[in-house]
Amino acid sequence: MQTTDPAKSAYFREKGWWGNTTFTSLMDEAILGAPDRVALIDPLNRAVITGGTQCRLTYTDVSRLADFLAHRFREKGIGQGDKVIVQLPNIAELVISYLALDRLGAILSPVPMQYGRFELSHAAQETEADAYLTVADFNGKNYLENRLTAFPAKTKLFTFAAEPKENYITVPYFSDISPETLEGQAVFDRAISSADDIYTICWTSGTTGVPKGVPRHHNHWLSQVYAVRDAAPVDDGAVMLNPFPLTNMGAISGFLYYWPMAKACLVLHHPFDLQLFLTQIMQEKVSYTIAPPAVLSMFLQHTELHDKVDLSHVRYIASGSAPISPAVTKGFKELFDVEIVNFFGSNEGAGLVGGPVDVPDTEVRATMFPRFGRPEIKWSNRFAARSRTKLVDWQNGDREITSAKETGELLVTGPNVFDGYLGDIPNNPAVFDPEGYFRTGDLFQISDDGRFYIFVGRRKELIIRGGMNISPEELDTVVGDHPYITEAAVVGYPDDVMGEKVAAVIVTSQTDFTLETLKAYLAERGVAKYKWPEKLVITNALPRNAMNKVVRQQLSDFL
Repeated sequence: MQTTDPAKSAYFREKGWWGNTTFTSLMDEAILGAPDRVALIDPLNRAVITGGTQCRLTYTDVSRLADFLAHRFREKGIGQGDKVIVQLPNIAELVISYLALDRLGAILSPVPMQYGRFELSHAAQETEADAYLTVADFNGKNYLENRLTAFPAKTKLFTFAAEPKENYITVPYFSDISPETLEGQAVFDRAISSADDIYTICWTSGTTGVPKGVPRHHNHWLSQVYAVRDAAPVDDGAVMLNPFPLTNMGAISGFLYYWPMAKACLVLHHPFDLQLFLTQIMQEKVSYTIAPPAVLSMFLQHTELHDKVDLSHVRYIASGSAPISPAVTKGFKELFDVEIVNFFGSNEGAGLVGGPVDVPDTEVRATMFPRFGRPEIKWSNRFAARSRTKLVDWQNGDREITSAKETGELLVTGPNVFDGYLGDIPNNPAVFDPEGYFRTGDLFQISDDGRFYIFVGRRKELIIRGGMNISPEELDTVVGDHPYITEAAVVGYPDDVMGEKVAAVIVTSQTDFTLETLKAYLAERGVAKYKWPEKLVITNALPRNAMNKVVRQQLSDFL
């Protein structure tokens, strides 16, 4: 399955931006170069998550297990071009499934563990899934229950389990497979694939309607990885800790492809648990990881942890998915000499990143992104020159915006940008503009000096109060900076006079925290009064999706 126009592929190959490298070939180089190096480590709580025992696998182990799984798929009739929906937590079996299915030439569609029967049925229908792979148990519960009816009869159902499961083709946990079995198996006869063949079909977050499939091939993914590698370069053999689900751009480009490039050790984590996360950082001497802004802020606020947690091996912590407070980027640098790298991206291929080389000022790095994709501005990150970006006035015929202070939608094009949603028609004007730029739906402004983009919000999430546009993301950060608030998000609610007003949903340990307390704080910060929340809801936790992003549409349920 290929989606890229041959002329476009030829152009990118001529430029040297695309080639013949695949995930399999990257792994082959790592396996050959460091066969006995520890490559993959299960979560500390692996036995609790799914059963089985924690795996610590060398590159040779990974290769043999990938062959074992590929053999099992082929025996059951799964082959090149077949589509396999994979629903696994961050365990060794998930990572090795990526390699096994690529060796098979199959297409992998990873879905979050949160997906239920409704979402699975949609994914199965859209992909015309040939197979489904999951686990029998998850967090002590039967995970197979109520999933059979999500798939048509033609879909072959596979599960990792300690014992056979009815209606499923059972694959043993990797920790239960003997070394003798792996050493004695035949080498898998791999499919011949192109780097332009679709490898993954990821899914949009689904917070604004039905999730859409995002087909991407190896050249798409590899083009995206340059943004990560140049912003957070790690040494050969470095230890990476990934707590984000391997179902989307952040984890796939930030870890899965980067891992063999550095012949690194990939440590897995799931679900997010701060204590286990910090323990893994110390035990495995992690040099590169990723964490959402709320977690970074929480760690800085809990000063009693600072002397107990050794971050001396950590060089970079990537973050994103929500605005970062300047106090966070500054605090980690001054207290721990750790660089926070600010990422902005999407499954479709948008990519902006602020690292210490291009943005040495930590506070600027938190609030602004380098204006990649503008040939008139030079950056050290190779990704910047390979992409093109622009801001347009989406309300006025895509007029390009080039001056500061004016809000526009970010449009992007380049070798990392997908070709269109699954089942969509090519060059859909709702998705791409006439020049082929992808419409991200994200709103930015240009900085006064013209070198940076400043994130404003999402087109569909803007709160419009009396004709004034209010960015909920901006308010999230300001409200969340209150010393007594640990989590915060705002949402608009209908008003007969103003059209919309602002409500704040917060998590706080202060039982006497009131709306008036919050207003006084915003007044002290000098926040314009029209932005002030006029409702306050205190809750135990904000609704979040698999990427730890706040599901803003669900905030209305709290009002």
